[in-house]
Amino acid sequence: MKFIIQREEILKPLQAISGVVERRQTMPVLSNVLLSIDNGTMELSGTNLEVELKVVVAVDSPDCGDITLPSRKFLDICKALPDSAMIEVSIDENKAIIRSGRSRFTLATLPASEYPNMESIEGLIEFTIPQFQLKELIEKTQFSMAQQDVRYYLNGLMIEINSDHLLSVATDGHRLALCEIPCEIAIDEPRQIIIPRKGVTELSRLLDESERAVSVRIGKKQIRVTVGDFTFTSKLVDGLFPDYKRVVPQNCDKLATVDRAVIRQSLTRASILSNEKYRGIRLQLQEGLVKVNANNPDLEEAQEEFEVEYSGPPLEIGFNVSYVLDALNALTDSTVVLHFSDSNSSCLVTGNVEGNNCKYVVMPMRL
Repeated sequence: MKFIIQREEILKPLQAISGVVERRQTMPVLSNVLLSIDNGTMELSGTNLEVELKVVVAVDSPDCGDITLPSRKFLDICKALPDSAMIEVSIDENKAIIRSGRSRFTLATLPASEYPNMESIEGLIEFTIPQFQLKELIEKTQFSMAQQDVRYYLNGLMIEINSDHLLSVATDGHRLALCEIPCEIAIDEPRQIIIPRKGVTELSRLLDESERAVSVRIGKKQIRVTVGDFTFTSKLVDGLFPDYKRVVPQNCDKLATVDRAVIRQSLTRASILSNEKYRGIRLQLQEGLVKVNANNPDLEEAQEEFEVEYSGPPLEIGFNVSYVLDALNALTDSTVVLHFSDSNSSCLVTGNVEGNNCKYVVMPMRL
């Protein structure tokens, strides 16, 4: 088996697939990329058994066949070659010989028969959506996913599919992020799915800000998204996501409206002297003004003040400053609204534009 391809034609697909392929695998073949050639096209596949990514590229080859190559080494070779270089790959028994100009590399191969394949999708929900909307749905919420939580269903992003909109929710138990976008979907009743963290990360990388439509197929155990020549498949987390509606504060009677850039800058400065482990800050809210205090075990202290539209009673509340900053960074409105009930209840952070589709909940800290 032999094929010829230009460096730039294979570099981007290899980079995307190498993100899926794990370097340390219990099965050696999972560190490889699967190459399948047929009638002048080559399909590259990578998987870690949870997430799979495939891409089709055109190649100069009269042959048909399959082989697997070490993903990271093949990518590094292609990256190190000069721009517009032509790459010739020929397979000889259990070796792959890669030639380009005066360069020659020999890589060990493993048979394609050992490479696992994701099962077909059953129980389908299908719809199309512009890339930028799906990317927004993910990026506005994914930072609130848990990391290695024993509550495994929190280590992912929940997508709720409704007939007229899509909703994404992520929470780590200390904060919650929610984003909603309109979308017409042929579905009789709402359905919730949980995409694992690795799948969320790789899918976000695939998407861009264009209006080009992507195809989404959801089955009982998998989600498949087709983006141009790329086909992304991920297993779904088998678990029940918490009722997010109970977490979002509904009747906050104390509203503070503030310039987003001003509060971001003040909290960023104050966070420099916050406790490195707990990242706690204290907000003291009074009419027209917010005072921010942060300190650490070294008895160092930061104090900030900024103006705010607020006319309620004085309120003092503690937060993890990183969680508040993540919410402020995800919003794009010039002004934001902080919704409070009391010093022991969660704060709701929203944009100040009517119809804003994102909400962020931050639980208070005892300082």
